[in-house]
Amino acid sequence: MRLLSVNLGRVQAVPCTDNPEGVTGIDKRPVDQPVRVAAPGPKGVGGSGLAGDAVCHTRHHGGDDQAVYAMAREDLDAWEGELGRPLANGCFGENLTTTGIDVSGALIGERWRIGRQVLLEITSPRIPCRTFQSHLGERGWVKRFTRQAAPGAYLRVLEPGEIRAGDPVEIVHRPAHEVTVSLAFRARTTQTALLPRLLQAGDALHPEWLARARGYAAQQDA
Repeated sequence: MRLLSVNLGRVQAVPCTDNPEGVTGIDKRPVDQPVRVAAPGPKGVGGSGLAGDAVCHTRHHGGDDQAVYAMAREDLDAWEGELGRPLANGCFGENLTTTGIDVSGALIGERWRIGRQVLLEITSPRIPCRTFQSHLGERGWVKRFTRQAAPGAYLRVLEPGEIRAGDPVEIVHRPAHEVTVSLAFRARTTQTALLPRLLQAGDALHPEWLARARGYAAQQDA
């Protein structure tokens, strides 16, 4: 299990009607040098957890609970076969492209040691948006990506430090529940009846997701 690449984005224009500011940092590119990783601050204020990585819309992206986005190279390879085109590391907007790890099958609250310094904790899946679709240039992409339910994971930074391509990734903690990234994704998208199950993940779950799960469960009990 290791990092294939660490990917950073720069501000670019995007032709997307759902993005009124007209800019995005979704196009991430691999870098060769070490990258500093640290908690960026609360959502709405903090951006990316990776130094030098652009986050243009802090209302929806970035912040401590979405500091780092990871995607498995294996999932990118599967999409290459389906789309019939090459997909470079970082092209889904991920900061970390991994190999040997089932990222979407990982548990909420699972902790990864990357290299010698950095400790990350999985908080939630990525939800696709129209900017993502515009970036890839695939019609119906949001629906296709949603059906696959292999969205990759957001992580918070528990211990800061530097990482670089080639660093080993070690799973150092797996919680005692069965709430995977994929299950959480389906609960928020196509199978809302699953939302109460997310409560098993407790405070490890992204606070916004936890609030939604609690609200849904309360409605069902009323």
